[in-house]
Amino acid sequence: MSQQASISASIFRAYDIRGIVDDTLTEEGVELIGRAIGAEAASRGESTVVVARDGRHSGQRLQAALMRGLRRAGRDVVDIGMVPTPVLYFATHTLDGTRSGVMVTGSHNPPDYNGFKIVLGGETLSGEAITALYQRIQDDALGDGDGGLREMDVRDAYLERILGDVVLNGRIKAVVDCGNGVAGELGPKLIERLGAETVPLFAEIDGDFPNHHPDPGKLENLEDLIRTVKETGADIGLAFDGDGDRLGVVTPAGEVIYPDRLMMAFAEDMLERNPGARVIFDVKCTGNLAQVIENAGGTPEMWRTGHSLIKARMKETGAALAGEMSGHIFFKERWYGFDDGLYGAARLLEILARQRAEHDLDADAFFARFPQDLGTPEINVKVTDDNKFDIVEKLARDGDFGDDGVKTTLDGIRVDFADGWGLCRASNTTPMLVLRFEGKNQDALSRIQAQFRAALKQVAPEADLPF
Repeated sequence: MSQQASISASIFRAYDIRGIVDDTLTEEGVELIGRAIGAEAASRGESTVVVARDGRHSGQRLQAALMRGLRRAGRDVVDIGMVPTPVLYFATHTLDGTRSGVMVTGSHNPPDYNGFKIVLGGETLSGEAITALYQRIQDDALGDGDGGLREMDVRDAYLERILGDVVLNGRIKAVVDCGNGVAGELGPKLIERLGAETVPLFAEIDGDFPNHHPDPGKLENLEDLIRTVKETGADIGLAFDGDGDRLGVVTPAGEVIYPDRLMMAFAEDMLERNPGARVIFDVKCTGNLAQVIENAGGTPEMWRTGHSLIKARMKETGAALAGEMSGHIFFKERWYGFDDGLYGAARLLEILARQRAEHDLDADAFFARFPQDLGTPEINVKVTDDNKFDIVEKLARDGDFGDDGVKTTLDGIRVDFADGWGLCRASNTTPMLVLRFEGKNQDALSRIQAQFRAALKQVAPEADLPF
């Protein structure tokens, strides 16, 4: 019997499942999703699935519906409660008897959204593996059974694992902006237990996000952090997103350290211990990152945007480190290879404490060592889900970027010039084109933006371009 009327295909996205609570994402639909995940887990030989949720108001009831579905599909469920997404990933790596988990999270989306990040047998589902879950529901291929349920608390084990790995050589003071997301409990606790003087900011977990949206990728969400770092004389400012798998950073002078520049610091540090190691970064990252990796003795690789796609590529290539412009940082060296904002914060504090102790460098002086060209943040151009991929395909095929530009069509269209680069790709999660530009100077930046603007106007004259 088809369940088509019960669930919307639109919520099955490239990297996860995501929808509006009680609209496209209902409890009835979530139970079906749980059954589909459970049936897929069974087909992969996975008998037990770990489940957790973030701090959204809808989390508890949607988690309950998900667990009902998983158990109806005959899977045993381990409920680890309300924790950051990386704690769920940690559980799938460390608990006996399972390599599978589902995180109930809306990540950095508005309060009325929620969704699921899914790991089965150690694989983070993406693309066709997610749409296959929808097809299971349509085909009523949902399995049957009566799985068990038990509760576990892995928070202390997670903290102890990091505390046993990361050591701060000297004192450091950090402001920790949790944005009222689920990292509000463990984030400040971890930083404090590492020995840093900790100034928590918006650490109360509140699904209304009353102070600012929990997305450190948007500059307006870092204003409170910048102000507090300056007011308290802190050595660094750290910001987590709604579910704790992304990291934002600001210096004592109030400079935002974009994740691609942060990756330079992590890569250089890791390559001291692992010469020749591979470092993966997504197509939105600065052109300087590959050069820094090579100079430090590493092997750089550009890859497609998306946390699940990056993780899959890391597994495939044995990369020791990876990062995305969105703030997802993936550590395989000394860690498990998943994206973890809290662990990333700890590793950064370790680097900064050592730089201060050995070289008397504060965060501003340390990051000044790494090249920084003129660049834009992400620029979003509203289009439709129906035409966004067509626009990018036409731009890649027909766009005139001159003879000196090198095109890369790994993920959208990126054009690298001797003095900068530009990118346009279709968002996999929203009806948007995502653009970013960088230039060695203002003239180069303006020229590259103008080239993309002219090329976009040719293939999508109706698009409202804010650059």
